[in-house]
Amino acid sequence: MLTMENFILALIVGLVMVILMMLYRVIVGPTVYDRFNGLLVLGSDVIILIILVGVYFGRVEMFVDISLTFAILGFISWVILGKYIGESIQGKKGDVDG
Repeated sequence: MLTMENFILALIVGLVMVILMMLYRVIVGPTVYDRFNGLLVLGSDVIILIILVGVYFGRVEMFVDISLTFAILGFISWVILGKYIGESIQGKKGDVDG
């Protein structure tokens, strides 16, 4: 019989499979943009995984704090990485133009 614990465990296993597929995209991605998008989806999936693990163990309040911290750190790193990639693209355009 399908209980809530088994359902949450099935969701966790499915999400781990999605995380592994995104990790493959990050490693093998043909372009930098594929890797960038793969990392963005990977970060979101890890946040969801942390919440699901909290639901599974019955300690959602503790895992919500961990996932919020992870989300804030992920957002800050994405802003920094996006700015770095944007500056490198503008630098290449400047070299071509003049």
